[in-house]
Amino acid sequence: MKDVAARAGVGLKTVSRVVNEEPGVTDDTIARVQAAIDALGFRRNDSARLLRKGRTASIGLVLEDLADPFYSPLSRAVEDLARAHGTLLFTGSSAENADREQELVLAFCARRVDGLVVVPASDDHRYLEPEIAAGVATVFVDRPAGLIDADVVLSDNAGGTRDGVAHLIAHGQRRIGFIGDQPHIHTAAERLRGYRQAMASAGLAVREGWVSSGPTSPERVRAELERMLAGPEPITALFAGNNRITVTAVRVLYDGDRDRSGEVALVGFDDFELADLLRPGVTVVAQDPALLGLTAARLLFQRLDGASGEPTRVELPCRLITRGSGEIPLRG
Repeated sequence: MKDVAARAGVGLKTVSRVVNEEPGVTDDTIARVQAAIDALGFRRNDSARLLRKGRTASIGLVLEDLADPFYSPLSRAVEDLARAHGTLLFTGSSAENADREQELVLAFCARRVDGLVVVPASDDHRYLEPEIAAGVATVFVDRPAGLIDADVVLSDNAGGTRDGVAHLIAHGQRRIGFIGDQPHIHTAAERLRGYRQAMASAGLAVREGWVSSGPTSPERVRAELERMLAGPEPITALFAGNNRITVTAVRVLYDGDRDRSGEVALVGFDDFELADLLRPGVTVVAQDPALLGLTAARLLFQRLDGASGEPTRVELPCRLITRGSGEIPLRG
């Protein structure tokens, strides 16, 4: 830095201000200092600077599955904001496994990340209390933390599902099935709650055989949908609890040998690629995963910048996208 100051004909403090983008330096001086930096190949010692601040300029992001298209825009939004703050992002997948989530989170903490954004797989996050007490800012996204109070950013899962089911009802549907994810998952439970609320608001009974919660494997979803379609009171419409379930439902209903896409109405939670190209296109209740990630990252950096107060809960609205499959009128 002394060599840069000498070459530019300025003091060390001026070089420091330019390097750290602090105010109070003229454009001409900035240009001279930058020219000296370029000529000498000077590189700021971030390690020393961060050590003085007690920060590492890194955060950790724990997702359910990096391969899931839902998490790609969420991850990118967190990464973009982290980059804007000069912060490195570490990312890992929990595979919906509580032990793996804890292993990843504690590994990030052992590497002294400044903060964490976590899509929880566990329903008990008391293991994080010592880390949070030590100053690791933590924001949960998509689902709330278990057994601790912490910042969280969610989608309005129940409200979005209510809108989707109400849309089916508005088009004359009465026998509406619901296939969802594992009932212990917060989002799955909220979507089932929204389904039941919409049916109750319309004065419609929910038959026991019209509801199925469990693993989202194609084999299970296909078997459950075929069962619901077979009777004795066959459903005429389906609300699919996430995009994996919707894709399997599309394969069942749009099967070329037995195409029922014009007979059984379908609304899915979460959009998916090519949904608009099918005939009819698939009507969905869409979350905004990029906004989820951006909102969580903003909240995290506010905490890192010193924001205090009680844990914040942010709930983002969902959007109904009509494309045809949810607008099929009841026949007969």
